[in-house]
Amino acid sequence: MSSRRTGTRLGDFLSYLFMLAMFVFFAGPLSYLLSMALRDRREIYRGVARYIPHNPTMENFITVLNNSYFPIYLWNGLKLAALSGLGVLIVALPAAYAFSRFQFRGKGLSMMGLLLFQMISPLVIMVPLYRYMNKLGLLDTHFAVVMVYIALGVPLATWLLKSTVDGIPRSLDEAAMIDGCNRFSVFWRIVLPLSAPGIASVFIITVIAGWSQFLVPFLLLTQNNLMPIGVGIFNFRGMQTDSSIQLLAAACLISVVPAIVAFLSLQRLILGAMTSGAVKG
Repeated sequence: MSSRRTGTRLGDFLSYLFMLAMFVFFAGPLSYLLSMALRDRREIYRGVARYIPHNPTMENFITVLNNSYFPIYLWNGLKLAALSGLGVLIVALPAAYAFSRFQFRGKGLSMMGLLLFQMISPLVIMVPLYRYMNKLGLLDTHFAVVMVYIALGVPLATWLLKSTVDGIPRSLDEAAMIDGCNRFSVFWRIVLPLSAPGIASVFIITVIAGWSQFLVPFLLLTQNNLMPIGVGIFNFRGMQTDSSIQLLAAACLISVVPAIVAFLSLQRLILGAMTSGAVKG
């Protein structure tokens, strides 16, 4: 009995040690970014290597927030991320319901195809994607960016939502159909309300992914007034005569804070959606 307790304690200790190592690994760059954002220009130019700034200042954050381009970048990033989240749900919800409730030829192959598509790096399709959008006349439009976001987000969203729908007893569907509901009514009145936590989680995950997206808008957008926050920060230094490293650090922190706060606040909801249906049956 004592050996079992010792093994449990050792396992807990190793788990906490691993989580601490992961926290340091991911939080280290962010903390150094904060250190850079709190320095003034003189300390940056001197190349001072100390971790804690000698004279911390919030002036860099004020300068970034007062910049005329930055609110536009923030709004574009939020707009693209939110629209892509809604689009992903519109496509993935019916697909998840079909994969969960219907039996059809090639079902397993189709699910595997979604996983394979998710594994493809966007870098592979960037050149043909650019030429395709150019022929359609959709370059420098938010519509093109949102469509690509949706295509990239649907596979993972379908898998997560399928797990959520799998956790809803089929007996509810059968009871509703006995009462006169058709398949669409069952989906709309039964499945969607009971899937609300999973739907909210998938929407949050998709919005966070869209918020942090860089490659797609960098390729498809060239006008400053259309760029989201990820690409805007990349171009921030080139458009500001007084910008330097400390301003870029402040801009990066401002852009990443919403995603971190959203994930930490809703992590239980997100993890619940990802694990729902895992122990079904």
